[in-house]
Formats: sequence, structure tokens, C-alpha cells
Amino acid sequence: MNDHSEILIDLALAEDIGPGDVTCRYFVPEGRMARAFVAVRKAGVVSGVELAARVFSKVDPDLDVETLVPDGSRVSEGALLIRISGAARSILTAERTALNFLQHLSGIATLTSTYVDLVKGTHARILDTRKTTPGYRLLEKLAVVHGGGGNHRFGLFDRAMVKDNHLVAEGGIEALQAAIHNLHAETSGVDVELESDNLDQVRAFLAMDGVDYILLDNMTPDELRTAVELRGERGCPLLEASGGVTFETLRDIAETGVDFISVGALTHSAPALDVGLDFIPV
Repeated sequence: MNDHSEILIDLALAEDIGPGDVTCRYFVPEGRMARAFVAVRKAGVVSGVELAARVFSKVDPDLDVETLVPDGSRVSEGALLIRISGAARSILTAERTALNFLQHLSGIATLTSTYVDLVKGTHARILDTRKTTPGYRLLEKLAVVHGGGGNHRFGLFDRAMVKDNHLVAEGGIEALQAAIHNLHAETSGVDVELESDNLDQVRAFLAMDGVDYILLDNMTPDELRTAVELRGERGCPLLEASGGVTFETLRDIAETGVDFISVGALTHSAPALDVGLDFIPV
């Protein structure tokens, strides 16, 4: 666990517990001991198991908490993920926060794995985007990795991504090239990606120096295939397809030969995986 995850756990527990769990205080005997399992109600890929386990331990360090499967595991319906034993009040107080993390992150991992499965046998790799829940980017991008996908840039600092909205583009290729040279002269370890809306832009960008990626925005499979052919066998810049990506279009896009397919839905539209907590007799 890193410091960022600990902060998120603290915030989540604070908003849920507030001044105290009144249900447990008045309806669960103080000395009641219990055992419980966290289990999935539906098959999927899990992410956030270690995080959820940490929630239980954070609420009560005296709880005995054991993770039963590692993050990134494909599990079947009914699979047990975490075993907890100790004070019943503590288990119940931690339950919803732990499940919220686990359901959300496992939903992302499961959806990612579906996209990844659909492009198997092709050259393309599935990437996430920056369309993440504020504050949860690190966890959500890790969930994408657990689902078999890859991470696009983490933020605005680790890759320059020039789109039509960036005013330097108005200066034409010369202004773009000058800006790229300035970036490389003053900043190390930052890649450059240029967004193209048409094949003429692709041709121009391929002739430039210092371009690491070209984003092929909302292009048809035929246009994508042509872009791959224009690049030829040199393998650089890397080509990323984006926009109009659905389960129905994904395979056609992947078979064009692009290197990456970025999908915002992985993080902004993933349905939660059904996960629950069940008590068992002591």
C-alpha cells in the first residue's frame, strides 16, 4: 500500500463512519465475535483485494484479515477473496467502504479484460485514458493493468499530447516542430504525441523529428490501415487509434495494424463487479 491509497482509505472511512456507527453501537453486542468472507457474485477479474483488506485492518488492527487471491486474478462466480475474523462491529463498520473499493476497481479490471480478449492475436494493445475519477487515477490505472491493459500517460506532466485545441497548432508544422525541439532541449523523459484528424496530417507528422506517437482520431479502419502503411516498417512513431471504439468495432480497428487502442470507457463507464460479504457461524 502506498501513501495515496492510505489517504483515500482514510477519506472514505471518515465520510462513511463520521462520529460513529450508530447501528453497530445499538444493535450489535460489543463483545460479539464473527467470521466472514468477501466473495464475488459474478465471474470477473479482481482488483483492489489488497486495498479492501487494508480497510478492515484500518478500522480494527485486531481483526485477522487474509487475502485469498491476488489482484489481477480471473475468478469464477462465488470465489472467496478475503477472510476476516474478529469483532463483528468492526467487520460491519468496514464492510461498505471495503466493498466500494473492490467492486469499482474489479469492474474496471473486468471490463478491460473483455477488451483485451477481443484483440487477442493482433498487434494492438488496449490503453486507458485520463478520463478517471478525480483522486482515484492511480487505483483505476492499476485496475486496468490488472485486467491486462496498459496505461496511457498518467497526467499532463509525463507526455506532451498536442491536439487541435492547443494554440501552437495554429502556427503550422514549423511551429509544432520548433515546440518539439524546445521541449526535448529543456525537458528529459517526456514523449510527444500529435493528434491527427486526417491522413494529410499523418503524412506531415511522419516527416517531423521527435514525434513518438501519432493519435489517429476517429478514423475509419481503411484510414487506419493506410496510416500504418504510410509509416511502413520503421515502427516509429507508434500509432494509437482512438474514438468510436466499441465492442463491435474493436476487432476491425485492431486488425488494421495500429500499436494501441485507447478506450476512455475502461475507467469512466465500467460497471461495478458484484461483490458481497457473508458471515459464517463461529
